[in-house]
Amino acid sequence: MTHHIVIVGGGAGGIELATRLGRNLGKRGQARITLVDANLTHIWKPLLHEVAAGSLNSSEDELNYVAQAKWNHFKFQPGRMCGLDRARKTIQLEAKLDAAGVELVPPREIAYDTLVLAVGSKTNDFGTQGAAEHCLFLDSRDQAERFHNLLLDQYLCAHAHPQQEGAGQINVAIVGAGATGVELAAELHHAALLLAAYGLDGIRPENLNLTLIEAGPRVVPALPERISRPVHSTLEKLGIKVLVGSPVQEVTAEGLRTADGNFIPASLKVWAAGIRAPDFLRELDGLETNRINQLVVLPTLQSSRDEHIFVLGDCAACPMGDGKNVPPRAQAAHQQASLLAKSLARRLEGKPLLEYRYRDYGSLISLSSFSAVGNLMGNLTGDVMLEGRLARWFYVSLYRLHQMALYGTFRTLLLMLSDRLGRSTEPRLKLH
Repeated sequence: MTHHIVIVGGGAGGIELATRLGRNLGKRGQARITLVDANLTHIWKPLLHEVAAGSLNSSEDELNYVAQAKWNHFKFQPGRMCGLDRARKTIQLEAKLDAAGVELVPPREIAYDTLVLAVGSKTNDFGTQGAAEHCLFLDSRDQAERFHNLLLDQYLCAHAHPQQEGAGQINVAIVGAGATGVELAAELHHAALLLAAYGLDGIRPENLNLTLIEAGPRVVPALPERISRPVHSTLEKLGIKVLVGSPVQEVTAEGLRTADGNFIPASLKVWAAGIRAPDFLRELDGLETNRINQLVVLPTLQSSRDEHIFVLGDCAACPMGDGKNVPPRAQAAHQQASLLAKSLARRLEGKPLLEYRYRDYGSLISLSSFSAVGNLMGNLTGDVMLEGRLARWFYVSLYRLHQMALYGTFRTLLLMLSDRLGRSTEPRLKLH
């Protein structure tokens, strides 16, 4: 029987791994590759803040798993994993329901020889009172589109009823000044300018009141302070109110209350602070997890308690050797997918597995069309700070590299050409 590799999770790391293994092992008939995901399409998670603001049309930038599987010699199975039987080497998938709650597909099992878990992470609200009930999150395309629709609804109401009390302004609060929070704030400011330019001027750009709230002492705390300072300065120049050293204590329907008693009114509230792996990993047939539900792995990316199970991306607690774990970044998932594509091929040949060593190539923060700031790290360049147009170019190139891993060079060039041509025939902002 041909060795069966099952990959659960079609995020950045999972879809890249399935594509690489399909092109290599699947095409040659050396292994069967199956990708499992609850959704039918993939969108690069670092772009969800653009979906929320409307500057990216998710329908045009999504990748269809069924088509990708056909093109790259792997199989796709829709479903949400809910259990694991390590003794029988099977995973359990939930029943598939339609919009009315009627069962379309009953619960089922998939057998594996090698299992790769790449189920990503979700936002961690740290149990803050009222956060789950009153905040929006940006963990999925559906959540990002929900935020966009709520924002657009308020603009349309103000456009149709300009005299209605309170219709002329919106208060938006974003909790967490990491990459997602900062980029969302800048993208929303840009969206406000475009909405007014398209005639939805019932709410003037200066009346979209954006507040960015960070518990720590500075914005983008994962980056060096020399990068944090210009980011903070640019946000304030855009009119975005930035509060640091202000942990949120409570969220209500009307706004947020910080630990120092300050109340921030907001009709739209986004929680973008912290991550944790999905809850079901805590009870996954005895696999070892840490306090944020990540599965503990060895340097080979094998689970600490099962050599047949590998873990990559945000859901993996992967040691770096300095007492810390690999940070939850897209570049880490990409590196791990590349390594596992080689390691799993070696495993079939009876060769030793490769060990993962995280290489930090720097980070870039996009401030919409206004600027970009970050640092690049490498053997030749050292640690170089970038800002402005050059940083923006490098930021965009990260997505293009992800597309190249999935589509290949030629098709990615066609996508770039299509994007360029589309700018002259489509609005700069999604208006529906």
